[in-house]
Amino acid sequence: MPKLSPTMEEGQIARWVINEGDAFAANDTLAEVDTDKATMEMTALSGGTLLKILKPAGDTAALGEAIAIIGQKGEDISALIDEVSKNGSSRSAEEKPKAVAEPEPSAGGKAAEPAEEVRKEVPAQASQSKAATDSGNGRMIVSPIAARMAADNGIDLRTIAGSGPNGRIIKRDIEEALAGGGAKKDATAAKAFTASTIVGASAFSDEPTSKMRQVIATRLAESIGPIPTFYLTVEIEMDNVLATRKQMNATLGDDAKISVNDIIVKAAAMALLRHPFVNASYQDKVIRFYEQADIGIAVAIDEGLITPVVRGANLKGLAEISAEIRDLAAKAKAKKLQPEEYTGATFSISNLGMMGIKEFTAVINPPEAAIIAVGATTPTPVVRDGEVTVRNIMHVTMSCDHRVVDGATGAKFLQTFKQALETPAMMLL
Repeated sequence: MPKLSPTMEEGQIARWVINEGDAFAANDTLAEVDTDKATMEMTALSGGTLLKILKPAGDTAALGEAIAIIGQKGEDISALIDEVSKNGSSRSAEEKPKAVAEPEPSAGGKAAEPAEEVRKEVPAQASQSKAATDSGNGRMIVSPIAARMAADNGIDLRTIAGSGPNGRIIKRDIEEALAGGGAKKDATAAKAFTASTIVGASAFSDEPTSKMRQVIATRLAESIGPIPTFYLTVEIEMDNVLATRKQMNATLGDDAKISVNDIIVKAAAMALLRHPFVNASYQDKVIRFYEQADIGIAVAIDEGLITPVVRGANLKGLAEISAEIRDLAAKAKAKKLQPEEYTGATFSISNLGMMGIKEFTAVINPPEAAIIAVGATTPTPVVRDGEVTVRNIMHVTMSCDHRVVDGATGAKFLQTFKQALETPAMMLL
């Protein structure tokens, strides 16, 4: 298993692109692997034949753990199979075989095949199929992909016999159930619990944590604990932004409309260049200042939250920013983002306004120094020139790393950001 993303520690085989016995050439895609952030392609450095698949779709392997045997067609691999039967199943992720090296991803984020001397390492064989609920403690073991497929198709997981390790229900089991017209039921129907499941405690089921959710948990724990964070909130009148957006969209096609969030990204990018301490990060003994605004846009997907990055947003127009965000968001939802597309932001924006959230605080994504949380724009009575009038008001809260951003610095940034949105022409200066 190669390292397919910077934070990856293990990967789950989504599917094998080729079958056992198939030949392949250099740069051919061998398999698709679900990492902590996206579904990545694993490609071959050189040609060969896929002699045996050791980790079928749905199985998880640690970095450096072998997932297949490749070599020359007709080559005898019985000795390797015998080796794994003796000691392969007891090897932990830390106890990698001496011959195994962790290959670096190739250009474009795709992973390379292991080098020649490590191609025939063999991991532990998967355990035999058994009922999914027979895990020794009555719990159901389901892979995240299988759970999502079952939910989408209204399949009762209790009717499925898992073929993965320890009876785990994997993607292949759901596909077979769908192909065979397996038992389905209304996904919203109430579950039938036996008396033993509800006596003395609430009924529950455990599902394996996805790789993405594990990384989110780790990174956010790193943020809140050691980072001294403070928060600044500002109200922004959005009437001029809404009017400007309406004028621009009147001349654009339906597939090129500008969103309010696109304008927010542009305003933040311009403000970041005027306030370099906000576009910076704390690096132990130095503060690192970035020359351009690479803005992360928080996107919610099934497994959690990912932050694709708009590089050099300060250098791009609204149409270009809009098109790039649409493309990145689509890739994120399809789990097709490459590592360079979701790492290395200098500042982040989390917008929950479209979900009706008026105001909230967001957690800083280390090593960035700040993040803004954008709430909904709502018509609000305000006093202007001694009279009550209605304005479209948006609440924005900035979370600041006090090691880099002081209170006055953060306030000045928000003033510039607010002025840019309340007077959109300022973004042309």
